[in-house]
Amino acid sequence: MTTNHDIRFAIDPVSASTMNTEELREQFLIDDLFVAGAVNWTYTHYDRMAVGGAVPAGKALGLDTIKPTGTANFLDRRELIAVNIGAAGTIAVDGTDYAVGSRDMLYVGMGSKDVRFSGEGAKFYLLSAPAHASHKTTLIRQSDAKRLDLGSNETANERSIFQFVNADSVKTCQLVVGLTSFAPGSVWNTMPAHIHDRRMEAYLYFDLKPDAFVVHLMGEPDETRHLIVRNEEAVISPPWSIHSGAGTGAYTFIWAMAGDNVDYTDVDKIGMDELL
Repeated sequence: MTTNHDIRFAIDPVSASTMNTEELREQFLIDDLFVAGAVNWTYTHYDRMAVGGAVPAGKALGLDTIKPTGTANFLDRRELIAVNIGAAGTIAVDGTDYAVGSRDMLYVGMGSKDVRFSGEGAKFYLLSAPAHASHKTTLIRQSDAKRLDLGSNETANERSIFQFVNADSVKTCQLVVGLTSFAPGSVWNTMPAHIHDRRMEAYLYFDLKPDAFVVHLMGEPDETRHLIVRNEEAVISPPWSIHSGAGTGAYTFIWAMAGDNVDYTDVDKIGMDELL
């Protein structure tokens, strides 16, 4: 079993505006999340969010600590949400097994010691942030998530948002996570755009065909940039940046936030006439 990690430092908007394509991808794109038999982490200096992937490939993988956490166990001072984007799998937390189906999430509270991922075809997307209290480990199925249907076919953004972490489902310290899927023919996500200066965000795009990609928009509203994002790649979105995109075909994405609060409505909306 292998655990790997890299570190991404925080980038200010002025510096980001001077970067070329290669530099933007190096700082904001995560393209090595899912490797069979490994746990891969990207530890960011945006609200200390860690973004990872675990692919058991038939052999159980443990949640080992990494140097940036500075703790004996990974969750000594952190919380975790694992989202299964593959076939059904199991996550064991301190001896208790949780059956995690495709597109289900498991919240694991601070202080959990022994966490193991298993399942022949399971593929776990991992999100972790610092915690100040220990909350109950909770399985959240997609069918139990709060669903919001937004957008329209006319604007190519008819979509269903599944809020897995909300006041009725699970209590967290920082993490807010959800999933968005699109109606046939719709490709635009998070447009009109917004920013939330009090929280960073990470986007994972998946369910894309091999020849498809998403054009992810980032940057300040009056200084936008873009990233070409392919299947099962993630984007780190700083608090000062918009986070929107359009795909060349159907896709699904998982969004996750960490920061000052867990209020979905705490956003600063950007008018369509403000984007440049």
